[in-house]
Amino acid sequence: MNPFPVVLSAPSGGGKTTVTHRLMAQRKDLGYSISCTTRTPRVGEVNGTDYHFLAEPEFLARRERGEFAETAIVHGRWYGTLKSAVQVVLDSGKHVMMDIDVQGAAQFAVAYPGAVLVFVLPPSVEVLVERLMARQTESRAALRTRLQSARAELKEVDRYHYVVVNDQLDAAVERVKAIIDAEEVKRERVRSLDAQVAGLITRLDTELEGFAQD
Repeated sequence: MNPFPVVLSAPSGGGKTTVTHRLMAQRKDLGYSISCTTRTPRVGEVNGTDYHFLAEPEFLARRERGEFAETAIVHGRWYGTLKSAVQVVLDSGKHVMMDIDVQGAAQFAVAYPGAVLVFVLPPSVEVLVERLMARQTESRAALRTRLQSARAELKEVDRYHYVVVNDQLDAAVERVKAIIDAEEVKRERVRSLDAQVAGLITRLDTELEGFAQD
């Protein structure tokens, strides 16, 4: 298998993180690239598991050294993906699962042109608002900011290879799994394809010579 990154993006509340976790639980050929952020952990989040929580000076220093495949400021906090973290997963022979915002996805696609970009759409604005309010972690002003960001992010859908509507979680997960399966057998991802085809043609030529002598 020729592993590649799979990037899921969505507005806050779109469900990309939940979809990613479900995929990781169901497929052994996926590895997760843990992102870095300068925001403080939410209740239940674990450093090194959910995110690498970095102080802003450290984050900016590593960004200056070119260690990130992508970085973005989201709701006033830095987020980013370390190239080293991506490479560790690829070297293990697994696809790299990532959930990052549209700013980061655009940069990541430049660093990794073979990445598969999937946009996860909420089924409606009402569902999006309901999911955000269910978190009970932010003020109304913060929710308004997230909804404004969602409006801007939806305009970037054309940058993505695939769109999955997260109207029903299990169905959305199955759609992303189907995308990964299809991408695995794309012509340009098959290793040594030219050599395989050339070998088959050579063998067929030998067979045809035998038929010609009959």
